[in-house]
Amino acid sequence: MSVKAFKLVSAVEREMLMGDKNYINIECIECCGKNLYIGTNDCFIYHFLLDEKVSTAGKISFGATKQLHKYLGLKKPVSELKAASALTRLLVLCDNTITLVNMINLEPVPTGARIKGAVTFTLNENPVSGDPFCVEVCIISVKRRTIQMFMVFEDRVQIVKEVFTPEQPCAVAVDGYYLCLALTTQYIILNYNTGVSQDLFPYCSDERRPIVKRIGRQEFLLAGPGGLGMFATVDGISQRAPVHWSENVIGAALCFPYVVALDDEFITVHSMLDQQQKQTLPFKEGHILQDFEGKVIVATNKGVYILVPLPLEKQIQDLLASHRVEEALVLAKGARRNIPKEKFQVMYKRILQQAGFIQFAQLQFLEAKELFR
Repeated sequence: MSVKAFKLVSAVEREMLMGDKNYINIECIECCGKNLYIGTNDCFIYHFLLDEKVSTAGKISFGATKQLHKYLGLKKPVSELKAASALTRLLVLCDNTITLVNMINLEPVPTGARIKGAVTFTLNENPVSGDPFCVEVCIISVKRRTIQMFMVFEDRVQIVKEVFTPEQPCAVAVDGYYLCLALTTQYIILNYNTGVSQDLFPYCSDERRPIVKRIGRQEFLLAGPGGLGMFATVDGISQRAPVHWSENVIGAALCFPYVVALDDEFITVHSMLDQQQKQTLPFKEGHILQDFEGKVIVATNKGVYILVPLPLEKQIQDLLASHRVEEALVLAKGARRNIPKEKFQVMYKRILQQAGFIQFAQLQFLEAKELFR
C-alpha cells in the first residue's frame, strides 16, 4: 500500500540550460547548499542558485537562477562534479583528469593542480587526516586494478596511497580507511591502511550497473543480485534486511527513513524501517539519482527535478487516517532521530493515543489497551 512520502518538483527546465540546442545533454550534477552545478556533454559547467519557495497552502516549489557557465576547452563530456565547500573548490572530472576550479567563478586554480588518470572518483565523507582544509579523494585509476588515494588542498594535490585490487574495480565508496568496491564479479570491503580485504557477495558488472553508496558511518548500500538493495557494514555483515528493487536499478539515494531507487521507468521509495515499498513515481528517461545533504535530486538528459519529502508527521497522520496503525507506529519510532527530543515525545504520545482509539474502534481491545498505557 502506498504512502505519499515525496513529491516531484521541477528545478531546472530544459530551456534554461540549452535553449534550442537539442544536442546538449546533462551528464552529471552536484548540489552544495543553494548551489547547483551541472556538467554537460559539450564540456560546459553551469552554475545555478536554487531558491526554495513555500506557498501559503504549504506547496513547495523551486526557482533556479543561472549564475554563469564555463567552457572547459575540451571536446569531451564533463563526467563528474564534486564540491569541496570548505576549500570553495569544485572537483571536475573530464577526459580522465580531475581539475580544481573555484566554486564561485568556475576558474581553474592558478597553480594548475590536477589529478590525472582517473576513471571515476569519490570523496571520503569520514576523513582520516583530521585536516579541515583538505579533502580526501579516492580514484579508480586508468592503470589496471588500481585505486589511488589523494589529499586535495586549495591549490595542490598529494598522493597518499596506491592500492591494487584482485579484479578491475568499476565503482567505489569510501568511509574512513574502508573502501567498498564493486569489482568485475563481486563486491568487497578493503581497508586501504592495512590491506585486509573481505568478500561481500558475487555480482556481475557486465550484466548491470553496480551501485555502491555510503549511507552512514561504516555502512554501505549495494545493488545486489536478484534486484535486491543490500546493506553492508565495514565488517562485512548486514544489520538490516534488504529491499526489493527492480532488476535494472540505475541509481539509489538515502533520505531517512527511505531508500529511493531509480530505474528506466520509475522512482521507487522503500522504507528502511520495514523494507516495504511505500511509493512509486513514474519517471521516464531518468539517468541520475543522488542525494546531497538530505536533498534528493533526479535528472533526465534535459532537466533536473527535486524529490521533496512530505513532513513525517503528515505521513504518519495519513497512515493513521487509513487505519494502518503498525506502519504509522514504525514510522513514528523511526522519526525519532529527525525530530528534537521534547517535540518527539509530545508527538509520539499523541500518535499512540490516536492509534489506541483506532484499535479500540476495531474492537481490538488488548492492542488498544497497550497503546493507551
